[in-house]
Amino acid sequence: MARIRYGARTETEIAAARTASAGLPDIWSTGVVAVWESDPDAVAAVLPPPLEPTGRPLVRATVSTVGLPGYPLGAGSVAVAAGHRGVEGWYPLVMPMTHERALTGGREVFGEPKKLGEVTVERDGPVVRAALARHGIAFVEIRGAVSAPLPLPGPTRKTDFYFKFLPAVDGSGFDLGPVLVHCVRNEKVRRLEQVTGDVVLRESMYDPVADLPVRTLVGITLGEKTSDQKGRVAERVDARALLPYLHQRYDDPQQILDGPPEGSV
Repeated sequence: MARIRYGARTETEIAAARTASAGLPDIWSTGVVAVWESDPDAVAAVLPPPLEPTGRPLVRATVSTVGLPGYPLGAGSVAVAAGHRGVEGWYPLVMPMTHERALTGGREVFGEPKKLGEVTVERDGPVVRAALARHGIAFVEIRGAVSAPLPLPGPTRKTDFYFKFLPAVDGSGFDLGPVLVHCVRNEKVRRLEQVTGDVVLRESMYDPVADLPVRTLVGITLGEKTSDQKGRVAERVDARALLPYLHQRYDDPQQILDGPPEGSV
């Protein structure tokens, strides 16, 4: 009988898949990063407890193309500075990706707020343009020109915070208690340039990052980097405290209640 592809995999096949994943070489991305100071009340308002604001109300937009073997990937994020139990890092609000494969592991394993979207990084001589778009709206656009090379930083350790949860079948909250994930990346940079330019935030009901206005532009860079990624559950969080922020994950919060039409399964 021909192999049934939906059938169970053997322990050997599962182990081989894990080994292949662990042995991937460094994957380098080319990306534009913009950081700005925003309204401190706005930054505080988007942080679910137990995350807390840091000393500066920073927002970071990252727009990258990634050299994955076999196909290119566009990847981006908009995140705000946050702290948890003495650890400072970033809390991403939206992470557009251009391929479904990039969504699956991040969302299901780490709890990353990834969504399908359009990611653009363009360079024509010194002129640079990078953008994140969904539903036909480029809700973040970074424009400018390369103005100077920058010294390469040494290896750095960065933390992102995610909430991993499973919405309840009956729409009443969560089926399993949500957890706060610390995702730690060890990052290496092989090229870095300063960009002189600006950041444009456009109104979008789906990705309302325009609520985090650019008060002071800290800086824009263009660079090439690679990083690894490891996550851990930092703590179990109060479901009632997280529930008011559930809409951050979805274009329409009602979609978590949408089931298949009766008789369709």
